Amino acid sequence: MKTVIIGGVAGGASAAARLRRLDETAEIIILERGEFVSFANCGLPYYIGGAITKRENLTLQTPESFRARFRIDVRVLNEAVQINPEAKTVTVKDLRTGGTYEESYDSLILSPGAEPIKPNIEGADSDIVFTLRNIPDTLKIKNYIDSAKPKSAVVIGGGYIGVEMAENLCNAGLDVSIVELADHLIASLDFDMAADVHQYIKKKGIRLHLQNGVTAIRDRTVVLQNGEIPADLIILSVGVRPETALARACGIQVNARGSIVVDGGMKTNLPDIYAVGDAVEVKDFVTGRPAFIPLAGPANKQGRIAADQIAGHGGAYAGTQGSAVLKLFDMTVATTGLNEKSAQAAGIRYDKTYTYSASHASYYPGAANMSVKVLWDQTTLRLLGAQIVGFDGVDKRMDVLATAIRFGAKVTDLASLELCYAPPYGSAKDPVNMAGFVAENVISGKIKQFFWHDVEGLPRDGSVTLLDVRTKTETAGGMIDGFLNIPLDSLRENLGRLPKDKPVYVHCHSGLRSYIACRILTGNGYDCYNLAGGWRLYESVINERTVPEYICTKCK
Repeated sequence: MKTVIIGGVAGGASAAARLRRLDETAEIIILERGEFVSFANCGLPYYIGGAITKRENLTLQTPESFRARFRIDVRVLNEAVQINPEAKTVTVKDLRTGGTYEESYDSLILSPGAEPIKPNIEGADSDIVFTLRNIPDTLKIKNYIDSAKPKSAVVIGGGYIGVEMAENLCNAGLDVSIVELADHLIASLDFDMAADVHQYIKKKGIRLHLQNGVTAIRDRTVVLQNGEIPADLIILSVGVRPETALARACGIQVNARGSIVVDGGMKTNLPDIYAVGDAVEVKDFVTGRPAFIPLAGPANKQGRIAADQIAGHGGAYAGTQGSAVLKLFDMTVATTGLNEKSAQAAGIRYDKTYTYSASHASYYPGAANMSVKVLWDQTTLRLLGAQIVGFDGVDKRMDVLATAIRFGAKVTDLASLELCYAPPYGSAKDPVNMAGFVAENVISGKIKQFFWHDVEGLPRDGSVTLLDVRTKTETAGGMIDGFLNIPLDSLRENLGRLPKDKPVYVHCHSGLRSYIACRILTGNGYDCYNLAGGWRLYESVINERTVPEYICTKCK
């Protein structure tokens, strides 16, 4: 059996290695039009920023190492230009010589990946404008920084790659701005969770231009819908699209977005042709709907399944839930599953909680709080998604939550998880447990919630009681208009000040003390609601909502 694989990196390279492990006699050929067959594309920004200092560390496998270990024929600078399904051949162009040849196959795997979207705007082809997809792109950016010594950079697009590039350009000594058309960075976050990210990244000196699009690039200036920014270096990071022209040309089915349609075994509509990686349509694991979620981990798994299918071992891809993590200086941002926008789009009735928990025992040095948001299905209680913004220990908790989603856990199951605890690593009530405890209280009716987006609409006419149970020291730093302050520890002695015939809306800093206050009030006959996420979340979101859309960098 002869298998030809078009494209390397995560999907193609993993398929080739897996197929060799399953079949020692198979003939395996990888056709890669670039110079590198297997490289750490997720590590590219960190080479530009200097965290990764050796260029060779970006290369995971070479044609020589594939040959030595796996007896795989890797042909770099060989581009597949046509697929002939009836003849079961691929027309290949040798980019070194310019000549073409035919390569036959018994099975064909497509792993072309996704290409950066280049918007159709004036100046997008300027010599100071770059995209980042592969090692040559990385070297161009790094060489430009080293030779031209740019002082300022603008990153257009505030997704994961855009934010990582902004951090690394800042680490390389540039003055950095991010332009994003949406109202917040990192689309998999909800706005309320992104607010902390915005405040942190601005403290690090990176300027944000949100809800602002680019209309042109001219004279080393990025012209926005509202304002302009001078720039010596510009990174286009507005997203990617599946690179599937080759597949379409031979009759392989693609969806409206251009992604290759495959079944659970990664098979296309044409016999003996498979597709994996960022070019394929996947099933959203949570909703079951078709989706485009380009991530390295899923691409590796899809390559493995395609190899299993070819070798006769079966197997099926269960779907992608979008688990991702981002390093932003010392901050960590992680998401999995659905956010509120995607849950609403899927028509799911959901509920949510916010918690604010320490990364490990607070009495052990170095503990830092993390903001945790979880969503669950109101009918089935199935955990739908989670978002965490914090510092130490965020990735560990998100991996637990991602695993819980994968195994169909209810949000209440989080309360019973037995997780590792020692003071340097965690707490007896882990942040994951705390999310479960709060959800359990909400579901059982022990607590009723209101949210930051409800605060403005609360009546200030005396028909409800608005109560702040923080300390006097805390309230000196700011209060929500209309709220009465009675610190928690003196609440029982001041119940006479609160009418029993009116609902009470309570908040503290994070939601924990106000929960205790609600239990006190409920036990004394009051109808009580707790502000989920507390003053901390409310202030973070409101401050972001009142920031001007554009601040002229020339006048800073």
